[in-house]
Amino acid sequence: MEKLKCVVPDRLKRRVEESHVDDLPSLSSSLLQLFLSLPQFHQLISELAAEPATQAGLCGKNEGAALDLKEKGNQCYSSGDHSQALRCYSQALRLAPIDAHHTGKNLVATLYLNRASLFHKMGLSMESLRDCSRALEISPSYPKVWCRRGKVNATLGNYEDSVHDLSVAKDMEPSIGGKKQIERELDMLARHHEKKIPKPASQKSVEIPEIKLQCVKTPDKGRGMVSQFDIPQASLIHAEEPYAVVILKHCRETHCHYCLNELPADTIPCFSCSLPLYCSQHCQVRAGGPIHIPDTMVGSNFKPTLECIPEHKHECQGVHWPAILPSDVVLAGRVVVKTMEQKGQFTDVPNLSETLGLCESYSKMSPESKLELHIYSIVLLFCLHHSFSSELSINGDSASQIVILLSQIRVNSIAVVRMKSNTNDSYDQQDWFQNFSFGEAEAASSVEQVRVGQALYKAASLFNHSCLPNIHAYFISRTLLLRTTEFVSGGCPLELSYGPPVGQWDCKDRLRFLEEEYFFRCWCRGCSEVNESDLVISGFCCVNPNCSGVILDNLVANCEKQKPKVPETISNESHLQVHELKDIDIKKVANISLDQTQSSFHVGSGYCLKCGSYCNFASRSKEVKKAWTDFRRLQDSIASKDTCGTNLTDALRSLGLLRSILHAYNKGIAEAEDILAKAFCFIGDFEPARDHCKASIEILEKLYGPNHIAIGYELAKLASIQLALGDCTAVYNINRLSAMFSTYYGPQAGIIFPYLLVLERERSRIIQ
Repeated sequence: MEKLKCVVPDRLKRRVEESHVDDLPSLSSSLLQLFLSLPQFHQLISELAAEPATQAGLCGKNEGAALDLKEKGNQCYSSGDHSQALRCYSQALRLAPIDAHHTGKNLVATLYLNRASLFHKMGLSMESLRDCSRALEISPSYPKVWCRRGKVNATLGNYEDSVHDLSVAKDMEPSIGGKKQIERELDMLARHHEKKIPKPASQKSVEIPEIKLQCVKTPDKGRGMVSQFDIPQASLIHAEEPYAVVILKHCRETHCHYCLNELPADTIPCFSCSLPLYCSQHCQVRAGGPIHIPDTMVGSNFKPTLECIPEHKHECQGVHWPAILPSDVVLAGRVVVKTMEQKGQFTDVPNLSETLGLCESYSKMSPESKLELHIYSIVLLFCLHHSFSSELSINGDSASQIVILLSQIRVNSIAVVRMKSNTNDSYDQQDWFQNFSFGEAEAASSVEQVRVGQALYKAASLFNHSCLPNIHAYFISRTLLLRTTEFVSGGCPLELSYGPPVGQWDCKDRLRFLEEEYFFRCWCRGCSEVNESDLVISGFCCVNPNCSGVILDNLVANCEKQKPKVPETISNESHLQVHELKDIDIKKVANISLDQTQSSFHVGSGYCLKCGSYCNFASRSKEVKKAWTDFRRLQDSIASKDTCGTNLTDALRSLGLLRSILHAYNKGIAEAEDILAKAFCFIGDFEPARDHCKASIEILEKLYGPNHIAIGYELAKLASIQLALGDCTAVYNINRLSAMFSTYYGPQAGIIFPYLLVLERERSRIIQ
């Protein structure tokens, strides 16, 4: 793409820089004509959208490579290297053509059988059972698969299913020796059939919201969503399936390409290309990629009956572009194809603004971003022409529609997230319930949000932003759910957070992020009013030991000076929330700097905002930077599982230094305390781990408020440490955690956070 940028002449670049939405058709036509005359452009399209037979095989099937991986997997299986054998079999399944045969057997069915045998050996019976069933759908006359599934069903206690499978295997088995072996299996099964294992319960279905919302317009934020009636806290107000969704590149090997949940060991590839991985056949079929059924399989039960959402169909030709182009461009391709299919016309890209009703951000973009969008729109148009429909016209109008769509995706798409903790990495869910040990260092789980996908939700895009949001977004599979985090009165804007809310980043960083990513200057209450969190989050303490005032650096001071200067065009009523900021006491840290009548800030960098004392800000900053070197070393020790020893001692000394320089509510101190808590957990010393965890939470409660979801994640750590110590006060924190998660996630909290169920189980045990 950089090469294409370089060949655009300056006159066209100036047109791009000065362009508005009305200029797009003619501008796109000019760029299109330029690229059509460039050999390097045609070479790029050939590499991205070539037919499978002419390409290097990045996303296509490859029978030879699949056979090599199968053989390597067999060798690893025989030598006892089960993890490597699993990787080989799974990668071979991604590459094996569905109609390939080896030694008289369907190659894909054989690979599923081999992986099923491996799973059975590893004690993963459910995974083995599913792989056996997949092999039989492809090759129903494969006696070894029937036999293997019979053995797996016996392990699971499914007596009748086991007898059926083994009986079918016996009838199909051509050799006398093989038949006798299966008969022995049946006799052994008859003697032990009373051992049964209950089947896992199905997951709860997603709630359906009953609250009716309406779209209104406000002077400052345009369209937004409100309710005519009061909404109680923790109410589900919206649930929506995506118009289009795509997995992010860094999650392609770890998460299902359809539902975006974590992949199990028995992953399923696409039948026609080697890029997607699915967690189940349900997701594989719903994704809608073309399923080519060999003639030898006609008449079997192989044909899917599930309704397809053909979001992958146009990408499923073994072509390179879905793997190489950025995720938002691939998402745009899915939107274009879905819209054309809904309208039943495939010659031109339709007017997507009318279809989606999304706001565009093209005019606010930088010249560099505008040019990038134009190049990607033309490249995507050619890729769709090759992969989806040769009838699709390549012209300036179609390219301009994709430019607008890409600008809409930049500001309207939502990141689909999953919660991750190190306990989830250490155990699968079933083992964790049975084997969770609070005496291990992993007890203090670190919880974080991981972005796994990018999606467009048409209705959800109407909800406006605030750095003090009153609704919370979360996901069950692909479904977006919005829930109120506080009581919201009728007519009050329902606003979620597009970025870090108050207390997680300071105001200057929030404003810069929102301007760069979403192209607007935020005037929400958190960004237009002075609040304690933004003053202290990165502030320094006063040199006077008896003063609780805060000292700001120059950038923060300048940001705070501008805060109360809300433009006259901004309506204060549109920012009203039901509750005031929690735990706010600005006078405690900045009483002499706040003019109560003018509501303006007199801020000087390096001066205490409470008593006016001056400090050498530069020298103190150097001391802080030096102290953080010790914490980074300690983190490296934990990550590499080395002994903490000297690094832990140095970090404890540096914590004292940070507390003497930074304000008591500075988030850096909370982060330092959290690192120390993890370090003490790592060495199994849980009492200081608990104390440091508590100290971190106390600071975060000042910044976020006591009921923010971020506090819930920290309470999970604290409760697990307390349980490791046999500390009964864990019950109080688990109760807080359960109430908080119920507010933010409703009845699905236990599905999203399995460790919550474990903590609640331990709470019940203590109470009893």
